Amino acid sequence: MSPHDMILTPTGLRFLGRVWPCTIGRGGLSGTKREGDGATPRGVHHIVGMFYRPDRLPAPAPWAIPIGPRDLWSDDIRDPAYNQLVRAPHGFSHEAMRRADPMYDLVLVTDWNWPEAEPGRGSAIFLHQWRRRCFPTAGCVAFSRADLHAIAPKAVPGTRVVVR
Repeated sequence: MSPHDMILTPTGLRFLGRVWPCTIGRGGLSGTKREGDGATPRGVHHIVGMFYRPDRLPAPAPWAIPIGPRDLWSDDIRDPAYNQLVRAPHGFSHEAMRRADPMYDLVLVTDWNWPEAEPGRGSAIFLHQWRRRCFPTAGCVAFSRADLHAIAPKAVPGTRVVVR
C-alpha cells in the first residue's frame, strides 16, 4: 500500500496520512455487486475521471471535466452505453450528472465495471458529496463538501481506491 492510495477503513477513508469520514452504500460492502443493490463493491478500483459543476465551483484540478446541462450517466443494463457518460436526450434509464442539489457538484469516477461494462454488475461508483453525515449512498463513497473539496485536488488519474 502507498500513502497515495485511498483505503476504505471502518472509520473512514485513509488518504495521505489522514482518515476522512465517509459513508458507503446502504447495502454495505459486496464482493458480488449488482445494479440496484445499494452496495459498495469490494476490490481495488482506480480514479479514472473527475467532473465538476463550473457554474458552482472552479476546476478542482487541471484534468477535471466540466459537467454540462445535458450530461447523464447510463444505469440501464439494456443500454449499449451502460455505465458510461451519455448526453440528453437519452432513451435509456440514467442519472443526471447536473443535479439541483450539490451532491454531484464534484465527482471522482472509479473504474468499477468500466470501460467495458458487464450489464447488471453495477454502475456509477463515484466519490461524491454526501447528503448528510451517516446517510448511506446507492453504492458510492461520499464525503462532506469540505472534505471532498480537499481530497479531489490531491487525487490523480490512477489513484487506487481500496475497498476491502
